[in-house]
Amino acid sequence: MNQVEIGGQLVPKESFEAISQISSNRTLLVQKLTSKPTKPEPITGLKSVDDVFDHFKPNVKVEFENEQGAPVKEELNFSNLGDFNKKGISGQSDFLKELDAQKENYQKFAKQLRSNKILKSAMTNPDAKKAYLRALQAMIQEIENADQ
Repeated sequence: MNQVEIGGQLVPKESFEAISQISSNRTLLVQKLTSKPTKPEPITGLKSVDDVFDHFKPNVKVEFENEQGAPVKEELNFSNLGDFNKKGISGQSDFLKELDAQKENYQKFAKQLRSNKILKSAMTNPDAKKAYLRALQAMIQEIENADQ
């Protein structure tokens, strides 16, 4: 028998899945993740979260906006709870993968600016800074020309 002391509350286990309650400092996002119109109806025989994903096959069509303001449309599919985290979502999206790689490159570059003593001293000298920026512009132009 479970012992409950004064002020305690016994919560019976209602599920076989290991789903914990959402903390009070979290935000819950609710969204329709099926394209089929569905009417509320009881579905029986679903005994696990995986069964629910297999039955409903949730997906969503999203539209991102690129640097030029043009829309980028993609479809995200969800086959388990892990697909809702950052890696699960960005792993399905070429657009988000590209943004993530770009972010990584910017972070590496910023780290170099903060830690490289020679580069730091060059940024304090206006002439050296202009020369560095010209060199960066030339490299960018060379990369853009190579892509064409």
